[in-house]
Amino acid sequence: MSSQTLPPRNDAVITPRGDAPHVDLPAIIAGALLSAAVALLFTTFGSGIGLSMLSPYRGEGTSGTMFLVAFGLWTIWVAVSSAMAGGYLAGRLRRRTADATPHEVEVRDGFHGLAVWALAALIGAWLAAGATAGVAKMGAGAARGAMHAGAQAAGQHVGGMMRGMMSDMQGTTGQDDFGATADRLVRAPQDGSPREVARILSRSAAAGQLSAEDRQYLVDVVAARTNRTPEEAGQIVDRAFTDAQQALAHARDAAEKARKAGILFAFLTAASLLAAGVGAWWAATRGGLHRDQNTDFSRLTRWA
Repeated sequence: MSSQTLPPRNDAVITPRGDAPHVDLPAIIAGALLSAAVALLFTTFGSGIGLSMLSPYRGEGTSGTMFLVAFGLWTIWVAVSSAMAGGYLAGRLRRRTADATPHEVEVRDGFHGLAVWALAALIGAWLAAGATAGVAKMGAGAARGAMHAGAQAAGQHVGGMMRGMMSDMQGTTGQDDFGATADRLVRAPQDGSPREVARILSRSAAAGQLSAEDRQYLVDVVAARTNRTPEEAGQIVDRAFTDAQQALAHARDAAEKARKAGILFAFLTAASLLAAGVGAWWAATRGGLHRDQNTDFSRLTRWA
């Protein structure tokens, strides 16, 4: 048999194809998939680091400020590094056309990197859409629940006090206790239920004041159902309204903190995407340059 000596890999010459498309979709898709995989890898690894930094016990773990700084830096690192990995792969795999100047080749390589960045961003957004929607829905539900929690609790407090007072009166009346209690409930205003009380308190707390008509109505309801004097019923209503106002204030504070956190997260996401786009462009041009120069990285893959 005749032997044939192959030229070294570094001596191979890349011949540009005249019929190669200006947009190399396989290279873009491959780069986007690599970018998404690298982002998933670093995100998972970063989640483990983040959980190790936190602790539910006082005095243990890092501070909230330190955690937020680390989270922001890691987010930018993940976005940029994954985009650069995908952009480099796309630039290295892209088929160069014969009708392009060196500058045009560099520009096309860079735009392929941007295409990888855009496709990877869409993949990441699609994967995170479910989780983001779930978190947003949970946060909105928590905010709405907190807005009404104080008023509901106050209404239940008033209703519970009514029921407690009626239970206590069962041992103090000289007539049939159950019959007397039922008789008082029948004669009491039927719309003065704990739900109605909670609705009035919630509306008044949101308005910032309890009108004289609503206060008098609540006083009459409490007095009728608990057999208290108007003065005692008024104290109960005032205390319940104060509780509702405090709960509303806490809910507004929580909503304000959530709003500020959302603003910070939005700006962090925008900055990360911008830096990732620049990194993808640069890495794609480097990949294209290494493609044209036939740069050899075989030393990195040799294990023996």
